[in-house]
Amino acid sequence: LIVLTAFISPFRAERTLVRSLLGEGEFVEVFVDAPLAVCEERDPKGLYKKARAGEIRNFTGIDSAYEAPEQPEIHLLNAGKPVAALVDELLTALRQGNYL
Repeated sequence: LIVLTAFISPFRAERTLVRSLLGEGEFVEVFVDAPLAVCEERDPKGLYKKARAGEIRNFTGIDSAYEAPEQPEIHLLNAGKPVAALVDELLTALRQGNYL
């Protein structure tokens, strides 16, 4: 059974805590490394715009820090790539890591 979850998890300590709750090899950190400009461009709810206008406080990447993973098991570089291409990269990485 593989469960994929998507979180904005800005702090290393939080990710380390989750990893510690699971057995060895049961937590695979996937870092979808997207430039802030790409995140803002793809924001269907306009949350980044609201954060920049001061309507939302403590927004990751705007007025709250983001600590990039130092050694994720999978690192996907997303500089405007289509989602389908990232999915292909993820599946390839999971197969190469013997997770699938």
